[in-house]
Amino acid sequence: MAGTTLPTPLYGLYRQELGFGELMVTVVFAVYAVGVIAALLVAGDFSDKLGRRPVLFAAIVLSAASAGCFLLEGGLPWLFAGRLLSGFAAGLFSGAATAAVLELAPSGSRGFAATAANMGGLGCGPLLAGLLAQYAPRPLTLPFAAHLALLAVGFAWTLALPETVRRDGPRPRLRPRGMEVPREVRPVFVPAGLACFTGFAVFGLFTAVSPGFMTGTLHIGNLAVSGAVVFSVFCASLLGQSLTGRIGPPVALPLGCLGLVAGMAQAGLSLVVSSLVLLVTGAVTGGVGQGLAFRSAMATVSARAPEDRRGGTISALFVVAYLGISLPVVGVGALSTGLGLRDAGLVFAACVVVLASGVGAWLWRTRKAEAAALATSG
Repeated sequence: MAGTTLPTPLYGLYRQELGFGELMVTVVFAVYAVGVIAALLVAGDFSDKLGRRPVLFAAIVLSAASAGCFLLEGGLPWLFAGRLLSGFAAGLFSGAATAAVLELAPSGSRGFAATAANMGGLGCGPLLAGLLAQYAPRPLTLPFAAHLALLAVGFAWTLALPETVRRDGPRPRLRPRGMEVPREVRPVFVPAGLACFTGFAVFGLFTAVSPGFMTGTLHIGNLAVSGAVVFSVFCASLLGQSLTGRIGPPVALPLGCLGLVAGMAQAGLSLVVSSLVLLVTGAVTGGVGQGLAFRSAMATVSARAPEDRRGGTISALFVVAYLGISLPVVGVGALSTGLGLRDAGLVFAACVVVLASGVGAWLWRTRKAEAAALATSG
């Protein structure tokens, strides 16, 4: 997952080298989300049928191919290809790896282990790339060479994993499943999906556009600082996830939405007064909110999903999440061509505040009924 966010602090360097604008940055970023969604829709439940390990190996190969595209440095087409392959890999990892961790981790830490693997990897990508690009030679090459080395370690480690999917009969036929969600999961899937959509929209802003905010509005050009700000969002998400188990998903979901509202309000204010401190505090607050909402949504949906369809159901939740990480970001890029990046960011912040407030209010009103339903399902 770290490979999917490696380019985040490097977009400014690609803009200088290839000569494209902020809108193209968001389009390149969104191509990754298109790959994720396509993989989830086509192969989201393949790990339920083939097993976790074969899908994990396929994802590692795709991730390595993505790194190879960036190492070629062949211009914008190779950036698109690298991001698309990275999206395919992340789509496979999102369903198969999450399900595998839920099945292999100790029972008391399964939910946190699964989401921490996702968020921890996503956060380490920009931090690693920012440090290498700022303080080591060949800033557009070395981060992806390091990623290939990490993938080699991951491949060897995956070889040692036990397979958690057991089949008694012949292998089921592989076919695209689309966005099918089991009937018993649908009542909780809608609010959980909306919370994930909003939280991942905040992630999209920080991973795709915040480096442009920092250089253009805050006049900070240090790539390591840019990567560290994005890293802080994902670290804060881990903190939020760690609190979810103590609070409980029915309460943590609306509290997560409240954190998203507060975080985006601070981020918007940072653009008005040109404050790095407010941007960082907004990133941390929004990240905590995203972590609360994301882990609660994952726990709620996983608890309701039948065991033989858990991978596919988790993949459907990630489809909604990655729609949130892509569509609003491209909207910011499009608005920036007419309003400028600062004003486009303010519009985005206002939209997130309105959406998160509405979803949070709805979830707060239904928290007692959801707590009773979760207790019944165990």
